[in-house]
Amino acid sequence: MFDYDAELRLHNELLRAAAAVRPGDRVLDIGCGTGQTTREAAKLATTVLGVDVSAQMLERAIHLSEADLNNVTYLLADAQTHTFPESYFDLAISRFGVMFFADPTAAFTNIARALRPGARICFMVWQGYERNEWASSIHDAIGAPRSGGPDPFSLADPIATEQILTASGFVDVTFTEVDRPVYYGSDSSAALEAISGLWGVDDEHGRLRSTLAAHETDAGVHFGSRAWIIGGSLPDPLRH
Repeated sequence: MFDYDAELRLHNELLRAAAAVRPGDRVLDIGCGTGQTTREAAKLATTVLGVDVSAQMLERAIHLSEADLNNVTYLLADAQTHTFPESYFDLAISRFGVMFFADPTAAFTNIARALRPGARICFMVWQGYERNEWASSIHDAIGAPRSGGPDPFSLADPIATEQILTASGFVDVTFTEVDRPVYYGSDSSAALEAISGLWGVDDEHGRLRSTLAAHETDAGVHFGSRAWIIGGSLPDPLRH
């Protein structure tokens, strides 16, 4: 299985700092995958619910959490439509897990319903395709057209995304730019194996080999990326 946690290590550090989970928080982790962000939140929070649509990833998340965490729960569900406890969570987080909603306004409205007044959101999404070398360079190398399926860059436009969040009930929406590389392996051979499995391409692909070799450094194979950390909150009538 491709190691997303290793790929996104530098991004994860920034998201963790921005989310600033506090003791006593009840946290909702959307698109939690194998649960790294869920487990990290649980070190401070009272309770954390990790939600994902992948049973395979959740199985791995449960295995990694069961040894030493008793305040984590995982749920196989679509956060766009699942009925969460109303006005329950203090914070909703996501690491590249909210870009694939069929109806983002409906999804964020549903998430807002699960948050108490004054609760916060903090999530990370990719900026545009052309600003993410990990996508554009590999697409060029393998000669593959961009997929017509779920779009990982759907929330790249700050104006459009702020409108979605405002329509969903959030205020004080902020965008913080993230300029960190993604990591694909210790060397070009490891990166080739990882990307061949992830992208479903022939591991003898010569142009891909050349592209990976060109991005190899003493610290591994890295590609440039740009992302947003997006924050916001729900209005709190008691503060007025």
